[in-house]
Amino acid sequence: MTYFRVQLHRSAIGLNKKTNEILRTLGLRKRGSVVYHNITAPTAGKILAVKELVRVTIVDKKLTKQEHNATMKSNPGYYVIKEESH
Repeated sequence: MTYFRVQLHRSAIGLNKKTNEILRTLGLRKRGSVVYHNITAPTAGKILAVKELVRVTIVDKKLTKQEHNATMKSNPGYYVIKEESH
């Protein structure tokens, strides 16, 4: 089964009430939050109404919170390799 992965990219502060209600029905409350929805016509219509505020990708499976946090973790840029003691 495929899903819409919807991420709130831009803030809805100062926008009209209808736009805020659409974001709330999608489950997006904070900037940067991610939700997964089944691909249906009503969901696609809601996403289209707020297309300037969200980033949408189509994925094959939902990620758990731990899997999502692991993808967001940045690379430290270096690795410490321990030497064997003699």
